Amino acid sequence: MNSARKTLLVISGGTETVEGIRQIREDLGTRIVVSDGNPKAPGLALADHALIANPYDPEETLSAVRGFLGNGGRIDGVLCLACDAPHTAAAVTAALGLPGISPAAARAATDKLLMKEKLSAAGVRIPWFAAAPDAASLPALVADRLPVIVKPVDSRGARGVTLIRRAEDLPHAWHLAAEQSPSGRVMTEAYLDGPQLSTEGLVIEGSCHNAGYADRNYSRLEQFAPHVIEDGGELPSRLAPPVLADADEQLGRAARALGISFGPLKGDVVIHRGRAHIIEVAARLSGGYLCTYEIPISYGVPLVPLAARQALGERIDPKALRPRPGPGTCQRFVFPAAGRVIAMEGIEAVRARDDCILCESRFAVGDIIPPLASHVGRAAVVIMRGHDREDAVRRANEAAASIRIETAAP
Repeated sequence: MNSARKTLLVISGGTETVEGIRQIREDLGTRIVVSDGNPKAPGLALADHALIANPYDPEETLSAVRGFLGNGGRIDGVLCLACDAPHTAAAVTAALGLPGISPAAARAATDKLLMKEKLSAAGVRIPWFAAAPDAASLPALVADRLPVIVKPVDSRGARGVTLIRRAEDLPHAWHLAAEQSPSGRVMTEAYLDGPQLSTEGLVIEGSCHNAGYADRNYSRLEQFAPHVIEDGGELPSRLAPPVLADADEQLGRAARALGISFGPLKGDVVIHRGRAHIIEVAARLSGGYLCTYEIPISYGVPLVPLAARQALGERIDPKALRPRPGPGTCQRFVFPAAGRVIAMEGIEAVRARDDCILCESRFAVGDIIPPLASHVGRAAVVIMRGHDREDAVRRANEAAASIRIETAAP
């Protein structure tokens, strides 16, 4: 059946899904069902049918899907977009007999400790890691390994993630991570220095095909310490082709180790001493606009429509995912002081620029910006286009610096 006559379920209707939903409709002409727990989620307004269900709750989503099917609806494929809920997508595809990964593979892709155990057993290059069952045991566990990362086993958006260089800071780091873990579990891993990459592509018939690479910007790591806060990324990657090929090889091995033989694969990779090490992988399309704006512009690959076609059962030619480096794109964030927003300036001026791909504020006047402890505190984002990577970086830095968000004590 032609994709235009099929119906795709998109899990999550948050702000970062809007452009992806638009691309799917424009490219495929397919009917789109969007599920989200927030009735005001902007992606729901673009859907042919909206399901109100928590994207992170497989049973609630399945119940909403069954209600939709019982009223004469149909679903031919499922895509998880800008939402780390492959377990929900897998529950739906398994129940309906649709293309997708197994629930076991989805669990391995969302439980970071289980993920590392499987990657280690398969010989994938990863940092040293260990479970941290309690705060008291953590100092002895990492005594000779500082600096280390301490993080929740099952959270998102850098919540509860800290880079610890001193043993006396470890107990507090453990409690920060435990507070952000739905299961109350914490892990630690070696901090490996070196350039970091975000990668994204599709797994086709068990082989990983990356569509693009973003160099992650951690230039403000010391400023935000101990919290690990990324300040955007830059494309195309400056890393040499052999280094990217090494990352591809390790990501392919990671996908196989986790049982991911189909669908999106997002990778977080560090190049330590010239060799690619896998930090994490995710079995879904990214948030943060990497798949919707940056890869299509800087690498020429329409990744979201291709992922949608694959989810609907079409065979994807791997050649369609081959990166073709082109114009530069750069993403930067704005980090105002915590407090109540009392004034904002510069957003509209940046949006009006010809080189602006995206400029959005995540807070409005009157909102409370929390103390910066995770990506939730990034108050505004800009993505700028340049003739090349360096030109895009210059433009993005300039644009972010021109935005003023003034805060006062709540």
